[in-house]
Amino acid sequence: MEPRLTRFVDDEALRGELLQRIYREARLAGLAPEVVLAVIQVESAFQADAVSSAGAVGLMQIMPFWIRELGRSADDLMDPWLNLRYGCTILAHYLTVERGDLTRALARYNGSLGKTWYPERVMRALTEQWWVER
Repeated sequence: MEPRLTRFVDDEALRGELLQRIYREARLAGLAPEVVLAVIQVESAFQADAVSSAGAVGLMQIMPFWIRELGRSADDLMDPWLNLRYGCTILAHYLTVERGDLTRALARYNGSLGKTWYPERVMRALTEQWWVER
């Protein structure tokens, strides 16, 4: 995956650590790392300091209210490793709520349940950039 990530992250050491962290957090949450990579690509283009107009923060664009739901008041969503933990936990939660339906889980993650534009963007990133035949 490292060559594929070069397009987004120039620094070789950071790329390696980022991939290790993504794989670890994805596996802990029971997610495919490729799906997490696709979500990050769509959400922030791998910019750890990204902030959306709605106030979502970091790599996986986590809304600050999740700190009250999942974390501690001192949690810093701009910390890319903590942001990954939150994002993977949230996506895994939505996959459980939606009984494994990735399209619906992705729509919930984005706050667009009932619409398909966001899941379609993630699935396009997944198939065009991250999917590896096994």
